[in-house]
Parts: sequence; structure tokens; C-alpha cells
Amino acid sequence: MGRRHILHCDMNCFYASVEMQRHPELRNKPLAVCGSQEERHGIVLTANYIAKPYGVKTGIAIWQAKQRCPDLVTLPPDMDEYIRISRFAREIYEDYTDQVEPFGLDECWLDVSGSVGLYGSPMSIAREISNRIKFELGITASIGVADNKITSKLGSDYKKPDATTVISRENYQELLWPLPITSLLFVGRSAAAALEHYGVHTIGDLARLDREAAASILGRQGCTLHDYATGAEHSPVVPAREQPG
Repeated sequence: MGRRHILHCDMNCFYASVEMQRHPELRNKPLAVCGSQEERHGIVLTANYIAKPYGVKTGIAIWQAKQRCPDLVTLPPDMDEYIRISRFAREIYEDYTDQVEPFGLDECWLDVSGSVGLYGSPMSIAREISNRIKFELGITASIGVADNKITSKLGSDYKKPDATTVISRENYQELLWPLPITSLLFVGRSAAAALEHYGVHTIGDLARLDREAAASILGRQGCTLHDYATGAEHSPVVPAREQPG
């Protein structure tokens, strides 16, 4: 098997970005898309990059968000529109490969291993996709380029917004090992707490840990997360049409 080339495409602040594209007058204002705005317990679903420095983030209550940012503009979600834009983005991806795995409305993995002969290097493909999303959809995306799904997602998260980051065997340790363990996909609060109890605070700490020791802390999940931390991840990109259910 030859080397794989996996992209992870993440459309930045997706719901808020779509709303700013629809409402240009809101582009320079702090904006949050929120659920159940009539109810006090409604929460922020997505905030734009102007609102985030005020501490407005996904999951906090609307009243907390407005307390932190009094000028915050809030909008209800329009899921039909977000689904429509998500489908358009997927059509762009499918111009380069039929191996596209959705991860929510705003994220997808692409296996472009078989596409480099037609479209150039993985970085060239990523840049072309980024430009098309920007000019055809009016929003931006961050893209990670790597040889597996987990590392490519770390790449798309590494720099935002509107960035493309290549994670290679040469720069993996330098870029990713200093990141907190919670940056790793599927490390939730309980797993993070268990690992931190044993002094595992970063991705590098977990990678340097003996695999059996990781298993003793978290069982089978510990082995899986250790593989993720070391970049030894080989799961295939599974298109939606091939997924169960």
C-alpha cells in the first residue's frame, strides 16, 4: 500500500459564516447563531471570530454571551440553509475524489491518494478547494493535510481561519506534541482527567507513554488514543453512501 493523502476540511464558524454571507451588514459585528432564543436556557451554537475574543463560544448560555459581549447580534439557526451550503461544499470535494466522509455539516475527510496524478500534490488540491469554497460559497475553510484522518483533523484545527496546514512525519512532533491532550479527537473530559492524573497533559506526553500503560489507564480506548498521538492511525475514509444505517 502506498502512502495515503488525507485532507480534513473544516468550514470556519460555519453557521455564523453562512449568516454573514447572507447578511453582509453583519460582517463587522460580533455575531452568534443561537438555539431557543426565547428561552433563557438557550445556548450559543456558533460564534464568529469577532465575538470569540469576548469569551462567546459554543455551548454557553445566550444570557452569558450577551453579558460578556453586550453588542452581540444573535440569530436563530436556519438548518435548511446550512444543509444546502454543506451539500454545495461536498460537491466541490467530489470534483477531486469520491472518497468523502462527512463529519457533521461543516467538516469532511477526503482521501485524495488516487487524485494526485490528476490534480497535483495534496497541498495543491487543498489550496484549490480552499479557494473554491471562498469564491463559490462566500465562506472560508481551514484544511489539514496528512497521511491519516486524525492527524489531518489536528492540522485543520492547528490554524484558523482560512488556513492550510501540512502535518508530515518531519514536523509532527514539533507542531502537535505540545498541544493539550484535549486537542486529540475523542478525548473527552473523563479521559482527559484520567490521563492528567498520571501526568499526561499533552499529545506528546501520551505519545511518549508506553502503549500498555495507556491501556492500563483507559483500557482499549487508551491503545486507540495512543495510536492517534503517535500518528499510527489507519482507518479508511468512508463515504456517506457506504456507512451503516
